[in-house]
Amino acid sequence: MATETTTLDSDVTKPSNTAPGDGPADTTDPTEVAVSVTPNPGDEALVVGTVNAVKPAPKKAAAKRDTGKDRVEKYTATRPDGTTVTITHNLETGETTAA
Repeated sequence: MATETTTLDSDVTKPSNTAPGDGPADTTDPTEVAVSVTPNPGDEALVVGTVNAVKPAPKKAAAKRDTGKDRVEKYTATRPDGTTVTITHNLETGETTAA
């Protein structure tokens, strides 16, 4: 398993900077989105034979969280050891607890 990461690069004159096995539009950052652009290969890209042809799209503003009462679901479940627990799942935050 590779430990290297790939993020998008804005320079369309050079080869893309990617981890082995990744393509120019790949990214390990879940907030990045690639958009295709017209490449403009520089000397290094011509020697290597590849050029970056994507750029990161502008980041979207985070959605505003509803400040009203959170929706919560509760249900009982049985653990592998036979113990019955109450699961509480907050649908707004994703937080889940077992008691």
